[in-house]
Amino acid sequence: MCSLRSPETAALRRVAVWPLLAKELREIFNGRALWTMLILLCPLVGYSFFQATALYGEASAAARDAPAMASGLSALDGVLVPTFGAFYVAVTLLFPFVAIRVLGREKETGALRLLVQLPYRTASLVGAKMAALAIAWLVALIPALSALALWELLGGHLAAPETINLLGGHLLYGLLVGAIALFSAAISDSAATAAIIALAFTISSWVLDFALAGQPGVLGTIARLSLTQTLRTFEQGLLSAGLVVGIAAAILSFCALAAIWLHPGMPVRSKLLRSLVCAVGFAVLLAVATQVRASADLAEDRRNSFPPADQRELAKLREPLIITVHLAPEDPRYADLRRNVLAKLERVMPRVSIRLASGGQTIVGSSTEESYGEVEYLYGGRAAKSRSTSHREVLPILYELAGRPIPAPVTGEEYPGYPLVADARMALPWFFAALPLSIVLAWWWVSRPPQIPMSLAQDGGSS
Repeated sequence: MCSLRSPETAALRRVAVWPLLAKELREIFNGRALWTMLILLCPLVGYSFFQATALYGEASAAARDAPAMASGLSALDGVLVPTFGAFYVAVTLLFPFVAIRVLGREKETGALRLLVQLPYRTASLVGAKMAALAIAWLVALIPALSALALWELLGGHLAAPETINLLGGHLLYGLLVGAIALFSAAISDSAATAAIIALAFTISSWVLDFALAGQPGVLGTIARLSLTQTLRTFEQGLLSAGLVVGIAAAILSFCALAAIWLHPGMPVRSKLLRSLVCAVGFAVLLAVATQVRASADLAEDRRNSFPPADQRELAKLREPLIITVHLAPEDPRYADLRRNVLAKLERVMPRVSIRLASGGQTIVGSSTEESYGEVEYLYGGRAAKSRSTSHREVLPILYELAGRPIPAPVTGEEYPGYPLVADARMALPWFFAALPLSIVLAWWWVSRPPQIPMSLAQDGGSS
């Protein structure tokens, strides 16, 4: 008897990965979950695209009378994000059922006990299932991609970097939802229970957003763990290396947990110990991800950055900048300051420290009430205060502290905006009739039984 670690078995494992992936794809495409999700996506994405195009057209019509408003018209905000919002909802609520099928059916029929006896590592089994889910996600993307094509046909503008960045964010989110669903199926005895657990993960993210948004301290940290937070950075046209590392760590951790709980013959105690090690490893990776500050502003209007002249000048300031904010985290002024100034400074300057004075809380009747709303800037041993949340007033203060002149703006680098008044009613027949009919026909073609050649049938009958 040859060992499972023999070279022949290792070669068999490498060769047999493709049949394993083909088996997982057959499981997905022969089921109803993916096709039902596709059919439901058509009217959801279509209606969202129609409404977004109509609202974008109204704003564009107003820009005709006020040309300065054109610079605020971006297809990313006006069309792409609302259209992909419907795709996000479908992935959140429906994609777990697609993911659970690749494992739940095997557990219910007992096929998993036979599958784990084959010369495959559990990591290979989970990897094949995740690869099949990635392909299923790409298929589910068809309605959203067709909306992008229709926007181009209507004369709309698409910037490749910000569009690809948005697609990448939705891909990471879809893989994360799929990994959570696989883990839910691995710890559950039935597909129904797995679906409840997976939806508890995803829907609880909405609860965290509504209940803990803007809360300071530990509550704010918990709110940032919400799954919906993973997309907001991409929707702003920002590619954050730390966020990508954190999402990748979460995907790998849930896949590892699914692999641990996949094998039915492993004692529960061993599974719990390995799960604990996996959780510790995820916490370490998450801590590392929070320290990664590299990011790229891929938005065409450069909304996540200062004007180019200021970007170049601020990057030359190498001394530490210490900012003390006398605002509560839930104060709308702090949100404006964070978005307009602080976050941009953290991305462009190498050494920036930001802290909230006294936790950012206002104490009525004390001396801190007088300084509430002030922001202190300390650079190179010199300090200044301001109450402004606009970079137009804050940046001159920083240049004065650094002893540098205010850079002159460069003409021709302003974002022009892309107004477009288009009638998207011609897209409705595609999303409500043509595309769903095409999906139904593809479903029928994939699900039909294989045809046996007449000659083989006759030979089988004569024998």
